[in-house]
Amino acid sequence: MSRTGSKLYISQSAVSKRIANLEKKLGKTLIEPQGRQIKLTPDALSLIDRIGPSLHELRGLIAEERTLDEQSVIRIDCSETLVAGYLSEVLPSLMAREPFLTITTNHTPRIIEHVKAGDAAIGLCAGHLNSRIGLHTTHLFNEPFRVVSQQVLTQPPTTLITNDLNNPANTYQAGLLQQAGIVPNMQMDSYTAAAQLAIKGVCAALVPLSIVKTLHIDEGLCFDFDFLSRLTRPVHLVYRPSALKLKRVRTVIETIEDAVPKVASMP
Repeated sequence: MSRTGSKLYISQSAVSKRIANLEKKLGKTLIEPQGRQIKLTPDALSLIDRIGPSLHELRGLIAEERTLDEQSVIRIDCSETLVAGYLSEVLPSLMAREPFLTITTNHTPRIIEHVKAGDAAIGLCAGHLNSRIGLHTTHLFNEPFRVVSQQVLTQPPTTLITNDLNNPANTYQAGLLQQAGIVPNMQMDSYTAAAQLAIKGVCAALVPLSIVKTLHIDEGLCFDFDFLSRLTRPVHLVYRPSALKLKRVRTVIETIEDAVPKVASMP
């Protein structure tokens, strides 16, 4: 309650009162105790699922009405791996022309949410996207994976450290790994963490090429197998269609669409 109040710039008691008023209006319980903390009830989660998309769209429409002057901040929300592996290569020249540019990192579902709500002007994300996300998407390239292992591998491993397969952008990997006879034995929230565990000899890990490049992982620790050809993850640039009407934002979009695939194709 306290953290929510801080985020909304209201008091903790005001948060409690608003929730109580909403519960009274709906005739449903939305929060319940969980030890010393609280959790959302099934009714609350259902409510979020139903109104969340409309709320984000409304916020996005309001954001479109804002005036973007020459010093307005343009926010790009990105996958951490894509910032480190690809976007960082073009940012210095881009920010020399567009000094009021800022970068934040998130997982793909959050990136989509932020762009739809107008909290970010542009999103750079990896993984499979829902075809009905309501944003303009530009497919930039397909990023390959490598198996990173301290032990020499002559055939695909039977177990792998993966990233979070519950992330909607990554769920496609689960079926492909199953087809290859590979069991995900650990699921990380970060590909960097997965790579570091593999380098230290804990277990082989599924690691995107951007992380291999960023961490300068020795080629002797990287292995390529046939099943990996089906595990490439698509990289997309996403933005609201109206973003192209804004010259500064359009310039940033066009620069990324041109430069990032070139960086990705470099050895």
